[in-house]
Amino acid sequence: MDAFVTKISRKRKKLCDAEEAIPSKNEDGGILAEGFTWKKIRAESLNCDYTLLFRKVEADGLFQQLEKEIVYFSGDLSRVQVYGKWHSVPRKQVTYGDDGLTYTFSGLSLSPKPWIPVLNCIRDRVKLATGHTFNFVLINRYKDGSDHIGEHRDDEKELVPQSPIASVSFGACRDFLFRHRDARCKNAVRQIEPVKVELSHGSLLMMNFPTNVYWYHSLPVRKKVLAPRINLTFRNIVPRVKR
Repeated sequence: MDAFVTKISRKRKKLCDAEEAIPSKNEDGGILAEGFTWKKIRAESLNCDYTLLFRKVEADGLFQQLEKEIVYFSGDLSRVQVYGKWHSVPRKQVTYGDDGLTYTFSGLSLSPKPWIPVLNCIRDRVKLATGHTFNFVLINRYKDGSDHIGEHRDDEKELVPQSPIASVSFGACRDFLFRHRDARCKNAVRQIEPVKVELSHGSLLMMNFPTNVYWYHSLPVRKKVLAPRINLTFRNIVPRVKR
């Protein structure tokens, strides 16, 4: 994958300070700030945008803060249901967000913990870069390349229809695979090549509509990866009172 460099117009006074950025509309009507170098990732019904959201020194500091301050779920909340059977999650996970939200997936109904400063800091940078605001984040920590997540689509009923999902990564660079829903089986009805993206330290991947309608994504096992990775997927959830 190409290397990307965030364009910096002046020094930031402290970690995660917001800078002025000139927003511009992309071909899909979304806003991508001009202060960042973007790569468009396109295939049939696949619509993603990728950039380095933080410089390395910032990303290093935020990674250390996340390691110290994030408290992950344990017990029953660290298991998922697959085909009626419960399994331990092959990673650590937790949710943070606004009051009055719930998120249900793999047999779990999760209520978010309140926002903390480091998460607000990252969320503010995502808004600066994209123009989108989010009220919920799912955090996954992968201790090394053995931790993974299988193929799935983020299409839960609680999500605001057609809203993007912002995936921010810190730590080890990992492969992220997209596979079209019509090309996943051995006897697939169509031949559509999978798409691989390398998610670097401090990067942002915007998964725009209709990506999650047609494409499954996964973070496969990579035994050679020995370092941890933390991923934050920012989402917009419909509050319970409005469902």
